[in-house]
Amino acid sequence: MAEFALPKNSRIKQGQRHASPQPGGAMRSFRIYRYDPDTGENPRFDTFDVNLDECGPMVLDALIKIKGEQDASLTFRRSCREGICGSCSMNIDGKNGLACTTAIEDVKGEVTITPLPSMDVIKDLVPDFTRFYAQYASIKPWLQTVTPAPSGKERLQSPEDRQKLDGLYECILCACCSTSCPSYWWNSDKFLGPAILLQAYRFLADSRDEMTGERLDALEDPFRLYRCHTIMNCANACPKGLSPAKAIAEIKKMEVERIV
Repeated sequence: MAEFALPKNSRIKQGQRHASPQPGGAMRSFRIYRYDPDTGENPRFDTFDVNLDECGPMVLDALIKIKGEQDASLTFRRSCREGICGSCSMNIDGKNGLACTTAIEDVKGEVTITPLPSMDVIKDLVPDFTRFYAQYASIKPWLQTVTPAPSGKERLQSPEDRQKLDGLYECILCACCSTSCPSYWWNSDKFLGPAILLQAYRFLADSRDEMTGERLDALEDPFRLYRCHTIMNCANACPKGLSPAKAIAEIKKMEVERIV
C-alpha cells in the first residue's frame, strides 16, 4: 500500500513493458517512474521483467541490471551500495528508503519505484536537491566557537557529552525523512524539515559548539521549526533508524527553556 504521494510531475501514463533478456527462473516485475524533460512528454511508468536468479538481492541490484541490460537511459543516483552515502534514496512500494538496503524479497508483488515525493524531478528517479542542500547550509553545519582552540590540541569533550551525539551524527542526508513529511510537502520553501532540523540539533547538542543562542535565534520562526506536527513519518522512514521528531522536540524544549 502506498504511503506517500507521487512526485510533483502529474498526469502519469502507462509506458512500455520490457521483457527480460534472461527469461525463466524467478521473475519479478519492476514498475519504474520515467520522466525526461528534454522530450517534452508527460511522465510515465515503464515495466521491466527481471530474472532474480541472475540478479543481486537488493532493489539497487535490479536497477543496475535493468540499466545495463534493458534500458541504458534509465537514470538514478547511486554510490556506496552500503547504506552510507544516501545517494540511492527513492520511494519503493510506497515507502521512502535506500535502494541499496531494501531487499527485493521484502517487497510483495510488482515493485513500484518512484523518486522521493514532493521534490521536482530532474530525470527519472533523480530528484532536485538544490533547496534541500541550501536549507542544510542555512543552519551552518559546522562547529562555531569563540574561545581559541587549545594550543596543539583538539577541542575535547567527555564520553558523556560525546554520547549526546548518538542518534544524530549518523544522519546521511538522504532526505527520506523530509520527503515523507506532509508539513514539508506543503511548506518546503519555509519549513526546514526533519533532516535539517536533526542536523541543527546535532550542533546544539555538541558541548564544543559555543553559538547555542545564535543557533536558536535562527530557528525561532513559525515555519522553520514549528511546522513540525509530530506526525512521526520521519522516524518511520529513516533508513538509519534515527528519530528526527525527537531531535525537533529537543530543539523546541531548548527554545522554551531559554525564555523561562
